[in-house]
Amino acid sequence: MKLNTSHLRYLTPEDWRVLAAVQRQQVEQGSKNHEIVPTPLIIKLSHLRSGSGAHKSISTLAKANLIARVQNAKYDGYRLTYGGLDYLALHTHFQRKTLHSTGQCIGTGKESDIHIVLAPPLPPPHHQKHQCILKIHRLGRISFRTIKTNRDYLRHRSSASWMHMSRLSALKEYTFMTALHEAGFPVPTPMACNRHTVVMSLIEGTPLYQIRHLEEQEARRLYAELMAMIVRLAGVGLIHGDFNEFNIMIQERDSSSSQTISDPPADLVEKLEHGESGKQDTTANITLHPILIDFPQMLSISHPNASTYFDRDVHCIKRYFSRRFHFASDDPGPLFEDVEKQLKKTKGIRRMDVEVEASGFSRKMAKELEKYMEDVGVDRADDDVESASHGSRDSDGPDNTPQGIHADARAWVTSTGSTADCSVDVGKVE
Repeated sequence: MKLNTSHLRYLTPEDWRVLAAVQRQQVEQGSKNHEIVPTPLIIKLSHLRSGSGAHKSISTLAKANLIARVQNAKYDGYRLTYGGLDYLALHTHFQRKTLHSTGQCIGTGKESDIHIVLAPPLPPPHHQKHQCILKIHRLGRISFRTIKTNRDYLRHRSSASWMHMSRLSALKEYTFMTALHEAGFPVPTPMACNRHTVVMSLIEGTPLYQIRHLEEQEARRLYAELMAMIVRLAGVGLIHGDFNEFNIMIQERDSSSSQTISDPPADLVEKLEHGESGKQDTTANITLHPILIDFPQMLSISHPNASTYFDRDVHCIKRYFSRRFHFASDDPGPLFEDVEKQLKKTKGIRRMDVEVEASGFSRKMAKELEKYMEDVGVDRADDDVESASHGSRDSDGPDNTPQGIHADARAWVTSTGSTADCSVDVGKVE
């Protein structure tokens, strides 16, 4: 579904209390009790003095499609919609001064939507609002496509449990991203997490799948850096699980100044504007630096299928570099067995999989989310990787890769001089 914020600024405090009451009972408790929250219970949980005021708020929320009445239900009640969950998350982000306004949707994936948003100004001397990314997890979107093969599993799932899974997915991504960022891995900067949403920094770069050509030396260096990243992740007890060209952003930097190409030196700009003679070869100092994104499928090296996912991550990069850049390494590795042996030999090493579990994303949550991904087929199917390896990736024509496969990667692309329209102001929400 699309993020429609047209009603956001008009909701009253009473409306928010009623909406939060439905969310608490349905998403946090309703997955074990009932999907439809009875109207008398909504009125009770909202703690409004007047019953008529609660009914008015229920009517307002239903008209805005933030809650919905289920037809042919055994009793009068309402369920929370994804739109209502979106509003609650945005309202919390505003109260915590994480977001200032929302902008256009720049990516729609199988299980998430990506939006450009504006964050409040940074502390002095910075006074301007800055762009960042809002990722909204929407697990359950593709479940209906696979209902025939997953009928037994889906029979016991409700919209409330899909929202619960979306919350777990967002929490997992934020937790792992925070741990990786603190450890110095090249990942976006995590900013906030609430319910099924994650706010993170905007990466100025290009997805790896959009790069058409690399010189052999640059391809060799980038390949080695990506393989080193896989080994480095395993060295701290983690496996990405979906390490491919769609989840790798590439930044071009000037190696002499560690500056991104989107921000060229002022003296070079002046020379180009005034047309000075004597061309300066800036490509000689340009290096490509990968940045890793998308972490809901990340798992521990202690996972029973860790070897399979590690080998698949390695194989995805090998296959892509061979098909796109015609580069094949003579080294058969890295191998999971070698990494595992090295991990056992090294004493006192930092195990980030253990740290993440201790930080709040428990093993029980991980198993629950993994069960969903296995049964529904989210981000685990080799078919997506295999089918995406053909067509637009290996051609020089327009990019016609299926939308759902690389939406997360496309969401991180920014072009110099372009600014997303962040015209919806949430700063007026009461």
